[in-house]
Amino acid sequence: MTPAVVLLSGGLDSTTVLAIAKDQGFAPHALSFRYGQRHSCELDAAARVAAHLGVAEHIIADIDLRRFGGSALTADIAVPKGRAPEEMDSAIPVTYVPARNTVFLSFALAWAETLGASDIFIGVNALDYSGYPDCRPEYIAAYEQMANLATVAGVEGRQRLRIHTPLIDLTKAGIIQRGLALGVDYALTSSCYDPDEYGRPCGGCDSCLLRAKGFAEAGVADPLLNRFENP
Repeated sequence: MTPAVVLLSGGLDSTTVLAIAKDQGFAPHALSFRYGQRHSCELDAAARVAAHLGVAEHIIADIDLRRFGGSALTADIAVPKGRAPEEMDSAIPVTYVPARNTVFLSFALAWAETLGASDIFIGVNALDYSGYPDCRPEYIAAYEQMANLATVAGVEGRQRLRIHTPLIDLTKAGIIQRGLALGVDYALTSSCYDPDEYGRPCGGCDSCLLRAKGFAEAGVADPLLNRFENP
């Protein structure tokens, strides 16, 4: 099987991408990050997902983005709650972590080169998202072009890196439907930016609201909520 690096946060989108990579015949090497996020229970979710779906290897890399601050996910800044969809579309929210996807993709690129892999999967989405600039198609295209200039394997012609973004133009409902068709168990995932100590979602942050909207439009119940109602 062809190796591929899959960025796995433990959330709904990255879990779906992992299932897609497996369905396409890749041997996924899952990469998660302990970057100082306050919602670190997502790493528990990533471990559950990696074990359930089966990966060749799962690495959790340690980097400390708290040193730079600037985000409600890494600093002592309140996570916005109860925002209407039009508010989410109006400006980049404080939950944006500066250059996070660029940092993550750089680690993925390094691992891909050592694996001899030419494929990286990432769960960015340009429709139902909170306006993050590093989720846009033009950003991914530019990064892919740069990545092919950045490694020995690329320069020597041994690697032509491709960044796969299978969710880029799907709605959240479409993502959920795709995952369910592949047998994804979304009860294992964690999307909330401000969960409680047990990992129970807050229900009011942008990520929770987008997730709820997706399940409602897909016409299915969110099994994560059932897990907390029936521990």
